[in-house]
Amino acid sequence: MLSKENNDLLTRVSFGTPMGQLMRNYWIPASFAEKVAEPDCPPVRIRLLGEDLVLFCDSAGKLGLLEEACPHRLASIFYGRNEGGGIRCVYHGLKFDVNGNCIDAPCVPRSTSPEQLAQIKHSMKIKAYPCIERAGLIWTFMGEGVPPPFPELEWTLLPDSHRYTSRHIQECNWLQALEGGFDAPHLTFLHGGDHKDRTRDVVPSFYEVAQTDFGFIVATGREIVPEVVHWNLNVMLMPFHKIISTAPAAAHIWAPIDDETTMLYSIDFHPDRPLSETELQRARDGAWIHCENVPETDHSVRHRQNDYLIDRALQASGASFTGIKGFGTQDCAVQETMGSIVDRSRERLLIGDSAIVKLRRLLLQALRDQRDGRRPLGLNPASYRVRSLRCELPPDAKMSELMHELVRVDRKPAAVV
Repeated sequence: MLSKENNDLLTRVSFGTPMGQLMRNYWIPASFAEKVAEPDCPPVRIRLLGEDLVLFCDSAGKLGLLEEACPHRLASIFYGRNEGGGIRCVYHGLKFDVNGNCIDAPCVPRSTSPEQLAQIKHSMKIKAYPCIERAGLIWTFMGEGVPPPFPELEWTLLPDSHRYTSRHIQECNWLQALEGGFDAPHLTFLHGGDHKDRTRDVVPSFYEVAQTDFGFIVATGREIVPEVVHWNLNVMLMPFHKIISTAPAAAHIWAPIDDETTMLYSIDFHPDRPLSETELQRARDGAWIHCENVPETDHSVRHRQNDYLIDRALQASGASFTGIKGFGTQDCAVQETMGSIVDRSRERLLIGDSAIVKLRRLLLQALRDQRDGRRPLGLNPASYRVRSLRCELPPDAKMSELMHELVRVDRKPAAVV
């Protein structure tokens, strides 16, 4: 269990909260790049870390992410005109560039002196966050000062043909979604009948969690046959990334929209070859870690209001433990029905929750380190050169001593060599 105070520390992400401040040290995905692919295209609403923002591509192809409320009368600039090197509020015509500078104020009387006009424009500066494009996504840095180098996440360095990315909105806090990603015992039950990996039929007996320079490694071991432990090592890269040890490899990003909703990005990728048509079709169909969305939206077809379209006959048949289609939707079903922000003070944890307990402790330590002025984990981009994996070792092998080296990727992907 977790105290209410610590639960709030880990789950609250709005401006001024400790976790919100920690997350603002990192690059955060904001949108698919295709949504702002052309200069002067329509702007896009974005909500991240509890802030309402507007993303646009100006006439020169530069990206801007601005506070949605115009500083004049707080009207939404989403309805603005994207033209001539900036976005113009339709209420009174104030215009802002990608850096948030007010570059035109036509509502000010013509009799205003140049000095007064300059002061007015300066007072109208709007909050703006820098953006970059990587791997088909627009990322933003919402912290103070100079942004850190972009992390060398393996899947972001590969050609487009080597990866597939989807996203959908999860109706719950980011932490319970992330915890679900590192809950090993649930694979045996929640996804039972839907996976072909028979090693998942056995509940883990061994758990190791270690802090690293990029975040954490979670290792779980299963005794499938005598004298052999089947280990599964998954990496958590600060502040909300996971690499999944599958073939093809996969990744999740749990980007907090606000305290109660999360944008889940799901990525299939292969480091050494393009994804096959079979692999791509599986993802497009909303299978595996992906979800089937309502067309042209970020909302899943299967959701809490329609009970995730659970098929009780399928569930009773034993072919699916849940009767819910897709690993991704199964995960959402259990995570969302805990409530928007689960009250962890009510939990009664078991031995299988060891990794979750250690993850919470490590995240709380990260907040204490921030409070005490220590540098956050994961700001060295090269530290992200890691890969999740599976391996078999004898029972006497000390995973705690091996795990750090096992996950390292010595070479850069071909795209950056």
